[in-house]
Amino acid sequence: MNPSEWLYQALTAVGNRSAASEGQVLIEYALILALIALLTIGVLQALGQNVSGVLNRVSTSLSAVSNP
Repeated sequence: MNPSEWLYQALTAVGNRSAASEGQVLIEYALILALIALLTIGVLQALGQNVSGVLNRVSTSLSAVSNP
C-alpha cells in the first residue's frame, strides 16, 4: 500500500467516525429533550388542579375590578 492510499483510507475512517459521532450526539440530545418533556408533563399533571384553582381565583378577583 503506497502512502497516498494509506492517507486516503485514514482520512475516510476519520470522516466516517466523525459522522457517526454527530449522529450519536443528535440521538442523545433527542433523548434528553424527551426526558425533559416527560418530566414537565408529569409535574404539570401533578400540580394541574392546584394551578387551575389559583388561576380561577385570580380570574374571579380580576373580573370583580371595575373598569375606569
